[in-house]
Amino acid sequence: MSELHSGSCLCGKTTFEVIGEFQHFYLCHCSRCRKDTGTAHAANLFSSTAELRWLSGKNNVKIFTLPETRHKKSFCVECGSALPNIQMDGKLLVVPAGCLDSRLSVIPDAHVCMASKGDWDAGLEQVTRLDELPLG
Repeated sequence: MSELHSGSCLCGKTTFEVIGEFQHFYLCHCSRCRKDTGTAHAANLFSSTAELRWLSGKNNVKIFTLPETRHKKSFCVECGSALPNIQMDGKLLVVPAGCLDSRLSVIPDAHVCMASKGDWDAGLEQVTRLDELPLG
């Protein structure tokens, strides 16, 4: 039986399902992924067999492709949240892990593009961890 994952954007206007399994889960530290996420790395799931089904808000999805590259980002035009996209002429589904509402049973396969990681992205496992926002 195929896996079923549900997801949405931050404002909730765009919702989707992914039917099928993910083959790979990578944390990409390249400068392009840092720019389009505003974080140390992108966290993307990849599948060549899963199906993406938009449940609501498909018209709110904007796709940006960086010219002369394969770098692509889909996002909600209302809230800016990263959303799934289809790449390689329909052969590859890319799903930002953070937009999933369902639980994942997999962990990342690897950190990739570490040679181009941000200079502040070192020793993060040693930074203080808090369960909530700090007060004040």
